[in-house]
Amino acid sequence: MKIMKFGGTSVGKPERMHSVAQLITKDQEPKIVVLSALSGTTNTLVAIGDALAAGNRDAAKQHIDTLEAHYQEFIKQLVTTDAAYQKARKIVAEHFEFLTIILKISFSDALSKDILAQGELLSTKLFCVYLEEKGVSHAYLSALDFMSIDANDEPQLSVIKTKLAQTLAQHAGINLFVTQGYICKNVRGEVDNLKRGGSDYTASLVAAAVNASVCEIWTDIDGMHNNDPRVVKKTMPIEVLSFEEAAELAYFGAKILHPTCIWPAQQENVPVKLLNTMQPDAAGTTIRKEASSVGVKAIAAKDGIYAINIKSSRMLLAYGFLRKVFEVFEKYKTSIDMVTTSEVAVSVTIDNGQFLQQIVKELEPFGTITVEENQTLVSVVGNEIAQTQNILSKLFDSLKEVPVSMVSYGGSKHNVTILVPSANKTQTLQLLNKGLFGLE
Repeated sequence: MKIMKFGGTSVGKPERMHSVAQLITKDQEPKIVVLSALSGTTNTLVAIGDALAAGNRDAAKQHIDTLEAHYQEFIKQLVTTDAAYQKARKIVAEHFEFLTIILKISFSDALSKDILAQGELLSTKLFCVYLEEKGVSHAYLSALDFMSIDANDEPQLSVIKTKLAQTLAQHAGINLFVTQGYICKNVRGEVDNLKRGGSDYTASLVAAAVNASVCEIWTDIDGMHNNDPRVVKKTMPIEVLSFEEAAELAYFGAKILHPTCIWPAQQENVPVKLLNTMQPDAAGTTIRKEASSVGVKAIAAKDGIYAINIKSSRMLLAYGFLRKVFEVFEKYKTSIDMVTTSEVAVSVTIDNGQFLQQIVKELEPFGTITVEENQTLVSVVGNEIAQTQNILSKLFDSLKEVPVSMVSYGGSKHNVTILVPSANKTQTLQLLNKGLFGLE
């Protein structure tokens, strides 16, 4: 059995949804298809929730009406028979009736999760209507029946595996299943979600749960590239990455793949393929256990970074000092991306400034605290690049004009990471593209 996940742009227009149907019926291998919400839907649902949270019901109603009009037009082009159209129209009416009802009740965090779930529920149900119209044998699976998270919002893979097996057993003889990405149930039995990028996570978790032959992630890009094609003119797709290389790239900013997607597939050694819905015959990128070669594979950049510097000649070398520093970040559940130390200072970077003021205040007793905002982490990723000859000289020769403030090297054999001002991000990526890959 293989897993095929399609993102919002892959199902965002009726003709795209038609193409997805063709892709999933090309072969007879049993498969589970995971769909995201139609492109733009989740953003609108977030806006509806934000408006309700602010008490602005008129704005929420306007967003709902605009979104409903979009779906009404969508289904007119999705199906051709009147019977299918009436089924699709009924589905749209049911979900927008729910969204209209919430205008009259008290807003809560639990309700916001219900609102966000509507996008994936709509896309999968409408897709199933189209498959039925085309005579494609399939079964609709509700992710809410098997996808669950624990009290720490972490997926329960063993529970998912058991529940999914039970759900699939109810559909003997069916080889094609359609389910939602992103949404799940929490430990209280409420509708919840796997946060942004969660459809990739769903696909990987499902792949691990059924020990799939492959987990295919279909987007609008032909695999992962060696650099950000939105910033650098000349890039090239990467045919093969190891799980470790892909995880580093995803964590440090590669947009095509969510960082959480790697772990479940890696646990069960399920290869992941990144493919392009618009160019289905393109090779894409295969992520597997073994790396294809040593050396640099790609560069990724992560924006929105804060650098926090703690200068304390009195305390830095004291026993337990670093533990106390890290406990502050742990208290506020704020992850640290990068750490460097010297005899008189320790510097860390974070990508979440929600509790920055509180963190700085609690660090002040340790020494002089300075914060640099608008920073970017640039990570050079590959297999065993710490042992690759001349990698550091090539890297820093390329960046003579760039003000690099931090370097992380040796913590992982798969990456070298530097911190630069965000104003220098484009320059940095372009210079590294030329210095490391010979591409301008």
